Amino acid sequence: MTKNFFKQMKYIFTTFFLTLSYLSIAQSPKATHNFDFDWKFLLQDITEAKNANFDDSNWQEVQLPHDWSIKQPVSKENAGKGWMAGAMGYLPGGIGWYRKGFQLPKSDEGKKVVIQFDGVYHQSDVYINGEHLGFHPYGYTTFEYDLTPYLNYGGENTIAVRVDHSDAPSSRWYSGSGIYRHVWLKVTDPVHVATWGTYITTPEISEKEAQVNIATTIENSSQSPVEVLVENQIIDKQGKKVAVEKSKLQVGASKQETLQQSLMLKDPQLWSIKAPNLYAMETTVKVNGKAVDQYKSTFGVREIRFDADKGFFLNGENIKMKGMNLHPDAGSLGTAVPDRSYLRRLQILKEYGVNAIRCSHNPPTSEFLDMCDSLGFVVIDEAFDKWKGGYYAKYFDEWWQGDMDAMVLRDRNHPSIVLWSIGNETGEQFDTTGEGTERAIMLRDYVYDLDPSRLVTAGLRPDQERRHNANGFAQSLDVVGYNYQEPWLKDEKRQFSDRIMYVSEAFCYYRNRKNKFRAFDPVNPWYDVANNDFVFGQFLWPGVDYMGESKRWPSMGRVNGLFDVCMFEKPAAAFHRSVWNDEPMVRIAVADQSLDIDPGKPHWSWPFLADHWNFPQYKGRIILVQTTTNCDSVELVLNDKSLGFRNTSDYSNNTIVWHVPYNEGRIVARGYKAGREVTNYELKTAGEPAQILLSADRTQIAADGQDLSHIAIRIVDKKGIVVPDADRTITVEVLGLGNGRLLGLDNGDLRDSFTPNSIQTYFGKALLTVQSGRSKGAIQVIVKSERLPDAILQITTE
Repeated sequence: MTKNFFKQMKYIFTTFFLTLSYLSIAQSPKATHNFDFDWKFLLQDITEAKNANFDDSNWQEVQLPHDWSIKQPVSKENAGKGWMAGAMGYLPGGIGWYRKGFQLPKSDEGKKVVIQFDGVYHQSDVYINGEHLGFHPYGYTTFEYDLTPYLNYGGENTIAVRVDHSDAPSSRWYSGSGIYRHVWLKVTDPVHVATWGTYITTPEISEKEAQVNIATTIENSSQSPVEVLVENQIIDKQGKKVAVEKSKLQVGASKQETLQQSLMLKDPQLWSIKAPNLYAMETTVKVNGKAVDQYKSTFGVREIRFDADKGFFLNGENIKMKGMNLHPDAGSLGTAVPDRSYLRRLQILKEYGVNAIRCSHNPPTSEFLDMCDSLGFVVIDEAFDKWKGGYYAKYFDEWWQGDMDAMVLRDRNHPSIVLWSIGNETGEQFDTTGEGTERAIMLRDYVYDLDPSRLVTAGLRPDQERRHNANGFAQSLDVVGYNYQEPWLKDEKRQFSDRIMYVSEAFCYYRNRKNKFRAFDPVNPWYDVANNDFVFGQFLWPGVDYMGESKRWPSMGRVNGLFDVCMFEKPAAAFHRSVWNDEPMVRIAVADQSLDIDPGKPHWSWPFLADHWNFPQYKGRIILVQTTTNCDSVELVLNDKSLGFRNTSDYSNNTIVWHVPYNEGRIVARGYKAGREVTNYELKTAGEPAQILLSADRTQIAADGQDLSHIAIRIVDKKGIVVPDADRTITVEVLGLGNGRLLGLDNGDLRDSFTPNSIQTYFGKALLTVQSGRSKGAIQVIVKSERLPDAILQITTE
């Protein structure tokens, strides 16, 4: 990591938190109350729990986001049927109830009060004071209900939510169970900007100015028509107002109307991957000269273009997407992932060299997209996995349109989003009746109606018969995503010269062959992207290990990512770092198939690699050592004795292979460019465990009840070298009543079930996640292990 990178991160962090401040106003201009705290929960189905006077005093107290499945025992009895056996990571679903009591002041009477759920998995029913508000089946989209007619102002109110995940496993991966995203209570004037009621585009951009169009939808929930004055002004990152436009609009009683305006922005600062500049659009709504609403929306000024021959262009610059598919879970946190955890993940991936994210296979949180905006990622936002397949099949006809609205209307102002994906490996791509292609066109055209500024894609499953071409399914897409189909890309291009294409899912290590899907060809699939201009990018499957979709007991997930669930970088990640990152680098890995590693699914895996130098069993024997680099050549040095220089170009995959007689000590790889050493990397033999080393990403966190500190735990010898071959059981205590709590404990090995405060290290490491309370003060973290001194770290909440 360079100083320039950290300077960029400092700028990005500042921009991100500015974005969050914009968002908090944008979600509810009059008053937005975070509704995550002080809920009661019971994992049981009790119909009477919907009633306001129901006694929930013995229920568990929980804080949202909440995933009840991740806290349940792992058991083979929880396996699904057939190929869905490990879809939920051998964790159960069930039916659960949530309840929360709250009060609203008398002064709120006459206003509109709405509750917004960012995500509930799944099949939820919501009640207010015993009245049923509605049912929402899909677990990955935001929805809201109007509470206004049912509230007791100045008195007690009770919201109750029934969540039905009795059909687990339902998704093909770990979905979690419960209210696993934020909840908001929004209080507005009857005349206000509608939910997701601004749509901002920048159709004309030059160096001197940019045309910024905004469509503002005003909702009048009163019983009388009104004339409103809508003022939109653009604010730059310094807080300066740089453009303004005012217009009047007539809105009928209980109606919505949309106003179209255009503003000219002088000397625009463009949004890009390297410089993700953001603006805020501040919308003020006035009635009879009085401001009744204010709403802020974040946006960026950028031009995106896709070319069938040259790929993707951002602001005129031709860019290869270096992407990862990401699922929403985070190890022991399940799917109830706090915002700070996502931010840490994205920061690590940004430094690694990733510039693109495919949200597989569902819309992410809006906060996640805010982070992508601020950090400088381009994003494919995906609505569905299957359409008429899986659990959503019975809901598709009635709900697809509303769920598509929830994704596109919520997310269309994000500059990071460059494509809308309508599905992944749907059965319709194989349909021969024409019905499947008609369905794809229906979804595509509906997205056009909501946002004509972006193209539409979907991910296609490998099919040697190429039925997606014969039935017109692929032709219905603006951009075609190919999952694991690199050997066919040139053929597809010859047949469809105007097709825009990319690799929507790619193996991290092996490549296919035409005559053998799982051919274990060791030439990395990245070269199919790098060497062909018409392929604009690649999205690795998976980028990060994730829960569920396990292929063998007792593993709880898919473990073939380049990062484990702790976000510790694996030795196999060296290749993509070498081709995705311009910073000179070299890494050392030892190939050893006797290593205790979860193999995962074979073709998504790679030969076992270790990034340590503790192999006493091989003393005096030849071992295989790899040095992966983006340098011209590498010198390998063992115990101060040079083993020679080798040119990277003489080997495949930027990986030089050495056969080395093992001896303990120190092995160093030195990378050279133009004959000059520009980087190096070393491994040292570790001695016996001597101490526990704690390293926190942040020792000062906000006392907001949601912020996090991620603490890496390492078992080290007396010299501070991680001991990889003497793993220990560690026990964690978090002290500081009200100031914080132990949220999660991981070691990166998904064969180990999660326990509340104890875990065994894996290759000498583990990760502890601490969450702040809502009181200022100190959190003391104590980590213990037999025959080692206790390690103590203090975190401050402020």
